Formats: sequence, structure tokens, C-alpha cells
Amino acid sequence: MAEDFIYMRFPTAARLFSDIPQIAEDMSNRPAAETAQGFLRALLAGPIPEEAITFAAYALQPRHAVWWAHECLNAIGKVLTEGDRQMLALAAVWVSQPDETTRHAALAAGYGADVRGPGVWVALAAGWSGGSMAPADQPDVLTPAFLTGRAVNASVLTALARIPIEQRRARIGHFVSMAEVLARGS
Repeated sequence: MAEDFIYMRFPTAARLFSDIPQIAEDMSNRPAAETAQGFLRALLAGPIPEEAITFAAYALQPRHAVWWAHECLNAIGKVLTEGDRQMLALAAVWVSQPDETTRHAALAAGYGADVRGPGVWVALAAGWSGGSMAPADQPDVLTPAFLTGRAVNASVLTALARIPIEQRRARIGHFVSMAEVLARGS
């Protein structure tokens, strides 16, 4: 039931698309009147299951979305670089201690990275979770609400692109299940 998804931003998929319209730039499917959970399940069963990843990335509340991406990447850790792991560590610190210091540390590391691999996208997602998206020594620039979802989406899909195609659908299903568990707070 929708009310069980306590860590989703909105109870219905349509409300997410209404309040964060940038999600429509990243996926072709559109919701009708489904709950967030119903739409997520329909996407997973559909012809483009990657869109379930996209929806989950935007639908989870920012801190939970960052943690979900962290856990998705850890689940396929063999494809990560040492740089990815360093960025994941910064994101994990922010999740456990979500303050401006840890957020800015993740943001600065993400901005300073030479390669935008999956770990960098998770660090940027943490950095873009709220507050200013400008470096700490610059004037504040309010972070748009869609950036965490977009970065989480980029992170998980970039990591999935590193595994053999015949393993992807199963991984996508596993990742969506992880999102559902996290959304329920279980």
C-alpha cells in the first residue's frame, strides 16, 4: 500500500511528476493515477525496466536515495574503481551524519573528480541533497530539487552499464526490491 512507502517523496507517481517535472526528461513512461509503488512495479515489468531505477532515484527522499545508490553500487562492487569507493565512503559519511560539513565534503570531492563514474555521481547526489550547490567558499546557489534524483539515477545506471547485459535485468530487479524495502523503512 502507498502509505507503507514512508520514505518516498510523494504517495502517487503523478504527484512526483508534477512537483519534480525534470523526471520526465529522463524517462519515457508517464503515470496515470498509480501509487508510487504501483508505478515502480509496472516500470520494472515493462519493456524498459531501467526506468524503474530512474523512478526510484527520484521518488526516494534524498538521504534514502543516496543510501540506496550506495548499496546498489556495493552490491556490484567488483565493477567499482578505487575512486568510486572513495566517493562512496564520503556519501556514506553524509548519510550517517547529514550536516553541512559532510555534505560539502562530498560535493567538493564530486566536483573535483576527473571522471564522472558511478561513485562520483553518488557523492554529487549527497552534495546536491539540499542547501547550496556552490562550493563552500562561494555565494550560495540553491540546489534544485531534481538534482539528487538525477545524480542517483546516473550513478546506478552507469554502474549497471559495467556489468554484462545478460545480468542486468536480474540486477535491476534486485535494486528495485532494495528501493522498495528502503521506502518502507524496513
